[in-house]
Amino acid sequence: MYKQFLSLLVLISFSSMLNAQVVVPGIFTDHMVLQQNALIPVWGWAQPNEKIEIRFHNQVKKAKADKSGLWSVKLDVEQAGGPYQLTIKAKNTIQIKDVWVGEVWLCSGQSNMEFPVGNMGGWQGGVQNYKAETAAANNYPLIRHIKIQHTISSQPQPDFKTSEWKVCDSTNVGEFTAVGYFFAKNSYDSLKIPIGLINDSWGGTNIETWISREGFESSNEFKEMIAGMPKIDLDSLTQLNVKGNELKIEALQGSKLKGLNPDLFKETLFDDSNWPEMNAPQLWEQQSLGDIDGVVWLRKTINLSAADINSEAVLELATIDDEDITYVNGFRVGSTSQYDASRRYKIPMGTLKEGKNVIAIRITDTGGGGGIFGNSDDVKISFSGKDVSLAGNWKFQVTSIMQSTNENAFPSLCYNAMIHPLIPYAFQGVLWYQGESNSGRSYQYRKAFPLLINDWRQKWNNPTMPFYFVQLATFNSSGNSNEGCGWAELREAQTLTLSLPYTGMCVTTDIGNPNDVHPTNKQDVGKRLAAMALNDVYNKKMVCKGPSFQSMEIIGNQVVVSFNDLGGGLTTPDKYGYVKGFELAGNDSVFYFAKAYIQGNTVVVSNENVGSPAAVRFSWMADASESNLFNKEGFPAVPFRTDQWKTVTKDVKYSIEIIK
Repeated sequence: MYKQFLSLLVLISFSSMLNAQVVVPGIFTDHMVLQQNALIPVWGWAQPNEKIEIRFHNQVKKAKADKSGLWSVKLDVEQAGGPYQLTIKAKNTIQIKDVWVGEVWLCSGQSNMEFPVGNMGGWQGGVQNYKAETAAANNYPLIRHIKIQHTISSQPQPDFKTSEWKVCDSTNVGEFTAVGYFFAKNSYDSLKIPIGLINDSWGGTNIETWISREGFESSNEFKEMIAGMPKIDLDSLTQLNVKGNELKIEALQGSKLKGLNPDLFKETLFDDSNWPEMNAPQLWEQQSLGDIDGVVWLRKTINLSAADINSEAVLELATIDDEDITYVNGFRVGSTSQYDASRRYKIPMGTLKEGKNVIAIRITDTGGGGGIFGNSDDVKISFSGKDVSLAGNWKFQVTSIMQSTNENAFPSLCYNAMIHPLIPYAFQGVLWYQGESNSGRSYQYRKAFPLLINDWRQKWNNPTMPFYFVQLATFNSSGNSNEGCGWAELREAQTLTLSLPYTGMCVTTDIGNPNDVHPTNKQDVGKRLAAMALNDVYNKKMVCKGPSFQSMEIIGNQVVVSFNDLGGGLTTPDKYGYVKGFELAGNDSVFYFAKAYIQGNTVVVSNENVGSPAAVRFSWMADASESNLFNKEGFPAVPFRTDQWKTVTKDVKYSIEIIK
């Protein structure tokens, strides 16, 4: 029944074109790259039973549209080369020019994959040295790139919104996925063949939106969840989503949304004692409020002394997703509309009072994450020589909900609209950079990530499809070994995914930015991904990964840690030979930063507070930038822990709420 529905969907979607036109999917445009050394699928739509002729290079293939208008052929295997022309002829003729055969890679994930080479649009700054990188792009005309536009659907779609392949040069490269581009650049330097990049990414997306319904149905972890997801159109889902969120919020707040008067919320005398609370800085999707897009007010009351208010004051609110209007004691002190911009507002003299002061923030979240996020140290009021922290609990109240469905509202929405239309386009493998949006339920990522990989391999009928991914970079998020750390747990889930064959992981703890979730050193990320592909896929043998935990031996009050993937041997850039990033705990599960040094191919770890060691951890923190263990080829050691003690995200599950 479901397949019949999809056939009907294809027929309806293209009925306006079937009177006289043969058409092909949006992935087929001038300047495209087709996969070498593989059968090359070409498909499209025409009138039912119409005959189609496909010409490419020295090949001529015939096809006939079925009763729904769908046709497809597979071109024979081609070697790298070009330029060629792809011609599809029926009652009309389509000519696709400047077509090359080479290596094609699908680049997907969230913002760190979408992050462009140049200073484009809402992206501030571009990659490090982006002006020089942009100028050098003219040397790589055989790198080609297509960006799939953001769109969602509740049902699998036959095609996506209009896109086009672009030739790499100084005018276009600024729009390319930076990770993908530097992967392609390093690959091209070695292979000297065309490289095609399909940029199918969306900032802020969780992994569940990229997995198909059939994938979830095959999983014991998720099949109960997906069974509650109705097979209805997006508008109907939106209405269910809004209704469900309204009921949830009203239960949380203890009042009807329509009975609120937000005009009073900025005032000092307003009584917010019955409002629920959330933590800041922390996205509200990771808290009781959940996945809400709309307008939310935050309020916090602080007490100040007479000495405090007699100096200039600056209010800092880290970053806010997406827009804010901020008031102090009813006076508007500032507003910002860019989600990743720092909020720093001067408070005019006379605004603050001795005693009770109220900070009120009207936040509008238009999609993805919502609320105050960033470093706790950046949420404060600064006076001359004194800071008052504002991190911690804030009162909140939702005043309106967006009448729309975002990309993370339900499972499979991005898969349906942005991945499914690519099937069965031939490509070599996948580059994946995602996980930040799943750090609140990292433990379940152990199931979700392998599920996505197996799902896509099944959809393309390619169980050996290479799948290389980037482990979360350093970032100054909350948590540590003693408090628990979702960011570290997500990295562990990524490492465990290496148990799947034909996978590889790029470790980036050394090239992140603790103060920016979007580190600008994408050059080394692409280089490390390319090293794995060159080694594994293209038989250019080289060291392509860093040391990973093998075993530990307890000798008295010391632990000797052994590693795999030593390359030329262990090393540290510290001039005194101090290895940083290790922690040690006894059976009490209390961790202490450890003294560590390299001894041959091992690291010896100890701490005077741990007389009987039981567990070792390395880089088990969000900001692991001080970790400095490498092999001599420059690849950082993989974060690890030797214990199996309970993690803070173990019981946090992905769920959807459908009000029927």
